[in-house]
Amino acid sequence: MDQETEAFKAIYKTFVEKAAANRSVWGLKGKGGWANAEASGDADAVIPFWNDRAQAKACARDDWKGFLPTEIFLADFLENWCIEMAENDTQAGINWNAQMQGVEVDAIDLAMDILNRLNEVNSGITFSGYSSIKEFISSISEE
Repeated sequence: MDQETEAFKAIYKTFVEKAAANRSVWGLKGKGGWANAEASGDADAVIPFWNDRAQAKACARDDWKGFLPTEIFLADFLENWCIEMAENDTQAGINWNAQMQGVEVDAIDLAMDILNRLNEVNSGITFSGYSSIKEFISSISEE
């Protein structure tokens, strides 16, 4: 899987734009927790996320049979998920297909790209730990 292909770049860009517009992402949750897989790179693991319920549901098969598409609000995703994933050396899988192919990115890079997109569109999103998108970006940039 060559992640530098134009197709994967387009998938990633679409994910960032839709996440910012919808103010949410989707994961797959089962009785034992959230769907995850072994990362293809140096990270310990990867947790996949999708832009919509239908995409997530299409991947609830094989090892993830019985997992349910679950919405994660964007503020929580950025403040909690991405930060914790970065601390735990876990990458984010972006809009994987049913064959578990897709983009894997560092969680902090993903958070930064979504935050920059939110800033571009002058989003009024509210965070619990930051007074503004710019403060959040500044905080991540310092780490």
